[in-house]
Amino acid sequence: MMTQKYKYMPFFMWAFPLAFFAYQFILRLWPGLMVQQIMERFSVDATQFGVFAAFYYYGYAGAQIPVAILLDRFRPRYVISSFALLCGLGMLLFIYTEIWSVACVSRFLIGVGSAVGFLGVSKVISEWFPKSQYAKMIGFSFTFGLMGAIYGGKPIGLLMETNGWKNVGLVLALVSISIGLSVYIFLRNPGHQQRQKEADETFKISHLKALLSPIIWLLAAANFLMVGGLEGFSDVWGVSYLMVAYDIPKHDAAQLVSFLFVGMIFGGPFLALCSRKLGTYTVIALCGVGMAFTLGALLLNYKFTQMELMCLLFLAGIFCCYQVVIFAAGSDLVKPLYLGITIAFLNCINMLGGSFFHTLIGRMMDMVWSGTFNAEGGRLYAVASYQVALALIPASALVGAVIVGFLGFRLRQKKEN
Repeated sequence: MMTQKYKYMPFFMWAFPLAFFAYQFILRLWPGLMVQQIMERFSVDATQFGVFAAFYYYGYAGAQIPVAILLDRFRPRYVISSFALLCGLGMLLFIYTEIWSVACVSRFLIGVGSAVGFLGVSKVISEWFPKSQYAKMIGFSFTFGLMGAIYGGKPIGLLMETNGWKNVGLVLALVSISIGLSVYIFLRNPGHQQRQKEADETFKISHLKALLSPIIWLLAAANFLMVGGLEGFSDVWGVSYLMVAYDIPKHDAAQLVSFLFVGMIFGGPFLALCSRKLGTYTVIALCGVGMAFTLGALLLNYKFTQMELMCLLFLAGIFCCYQVVIFAAGSDLVKPLYLGITIAFLNCINMLGGSFFHTLIGRMMDMVWSGTFNAEGGRLYAVASYQVALALIPASALVGAVIVGFLGFRLRQKKEN
């Protein structure tokens, strides 16, 4: 009986960090559903809104390596629950403030709290599941986690329209606090676990030598440039662009953007299979070209049908899953001892790409703004403003693809010699 009970215990423990991993996608996408409301409430322009959105990524990226260290030094229940509560605090701070600087701080706190999402899931899986099941469980985690991104679109948009954004924000804050308390109460370490010598080691400066490799930095730079499709388009600017370009309601635009995340669900296993056949660096470079093509097509002065938009965004989502392959490429470049810090570093640079795209897109939109305002005094941006600014995403993806192609070519040359 006890054996049967323990058989399901790892899945029970996995469910708690997984719930937060899925939930943090909703917090990440939430500002994209209320771009106009935020600009009107605080009387800010697109440049300032881009900075506001970027604060999430500053917090998320900056916390990656510290969170990885904390998870190694302390029990996951303490770390995950604390960061989930921090997300709830950040949401409450944003809901009740009227001060722009405090709103930016709240977004930063939400980013810091969200940083434990993927790393917490990874840690719990490594503790509760055999090493042979690690890759499979990470794949399942991304599949379930992306459900949060899908349901963070149209359903949350509809709730905001019917109940008001403040009420929805309050519920999201309470959900975060509830998840944090549940993790603290229920999540445990496996009693039979024998920690290996490497896992007992505290973080050493010597671990940083893994990050001195030019190859790791080139891989991180390509990741930085190619992340615009996911963190620049889908997270914030995609919904408002589709609303303006196609004159559709917010919840319909959010539903269309969610097809990018549906594509990511299928993209992970598909690209993993392709990388075995074609090679890791070839697949990453092709994904960069694919993102440039699909997202660039959305910016053309051509009215796609709703089905065509769904297909384009679904394909873009598949290409956005290049990140899974980049992490695999990074793991092949370092010793197992340095794997955790290397993955945290790549994810850190990845999320800094989000801050880069949000800030620069907002600034470019203001540079080509036509000077019109709506009835509430907020700035109105024409389709052309979005097209010029969002063109940064496919252009950067192509540059990232070239870097990866060059990197793969040099590594093949080195191996042959």
